Amino acid sequence: MILVEGLAKYFGKFAALRDLRLNVRRGDFIALFGRNGAGKTTLLRIIAGLARPSSGRVTVQAGAPMTPQAARGLVGYLSHNTGLYLDLTAIENLGFYAKLLGLGEQRRSLEERLSEVGLAGRGHEPVRNYSRGMQQRLAIARAFLHDPEILLLDEPFTGLDQAGTEFLGNYLRLAHSRGKTSIMAIHDVPLGYELAERLVVIDNGAVALDVEKRAVSVEDFQQRYTALAGGR
Repeated sequence: MILVEGLAKYFGKFAALRDLRLNVRRGDFIALFGRNGAGKTTLLRIIAGLARPSSGRVTVQAGAPMTPQAARGLVGYLSHNTGLYLDLTAIENLGFYAKLLGLGEQRRSLEERLSEVGLAGRGHEPVRNYSRGMQQRLAIARAFLHDPEILLLDEPFTGLDQAGTEFLGNYLRLAHSRGKTSIMAIHDVPLGYELAERLVVIDNGAVALDVEKRAVSVEDFQQRYTALAGGR
């Protein structure tokens, strides 16, 4: 579904990614691990078409090969930063993105979307009045508004309470059962191991470990990950 070939990204002299290679199969659910600065967010932004690599390429296979920029309509991207318009209401935020995506969403359907993420009855309040967890719930509704084939999630559980964590976990399990392709950057090893089927560690800007969950216990994976990323 997504082929990453020799990807490098430089910010001045700093190399965020170095010759990174990754083959993401259709329907994969990948938990992406790495210490801060390992390159997880940079990789997700390039796959989402929000940043361009310094060298290498990403190809999205959806019928015909496409660049990430051409494939944006297939992607739902949930950033660590919610990117919401704080002075708009939740309904106005979703309505704005629905228009950008060319969706014919009506107010009632947008209210149903809010209800699905636990924000029923709060759609007409300015988003700046929301708690961090409520803003994250709204960002989840916005990212999945167009039922994308590819889900890219950067620390999606940040700021969520227990109910929000359970909702998002169940949503991602359902998406996986429906054949969606998901890549989720996450620090929580037990949660990432529980949800995903494939575990990838980025270290020093490249893939340092790539294993199927069925081939490794959570304890063994934690030890291997710590040896790679935590020993520096």
